[in-house]
Amino acid sequence: MASYLAIFTGSPESRAPWDALPEATRKAREQEGIAAWKTWMETHHGAVEDHGAPLGKTLRVDKQGVQPIRNAMAAFVVVQAPSHEAAARMFEGHPHFTIFPGDGVEVMECLPMPGG
Repeated sequence: MASYLAIFTGSPESRAPWDALPEATRKAREQEGIAAWKTWMETHHGAVEDHGAPLGKTLRVDKQGVQPIRNAMAAFVVVQAPSHEAAARMFEGHPHFTIFPGDGVEVMECLPMPGG
């Protein structure tokens, strides 16, 4: 089985309706989302290689130095699956975008290090 990195994405546009919810509604949805996320993790516990974490602000390092940038990455998890499509299908209906204000999950294979 191969390893796949799943990046949970979000944007100001996908978050705007969430931020507009009344506080009580948002808090209720947060609790619903946390419970659903735990259920997703339990359902896929055998495939989860790294539980991942939320991601903070980004600094880009290049020839010009270190600069703050924005990207759509919000969190990550690493899973194992028999195929790329099987890995992606694990995230169908995920609470990141069905309950929380995320806008998607990008799934990519973790390839072996060349020469390693």
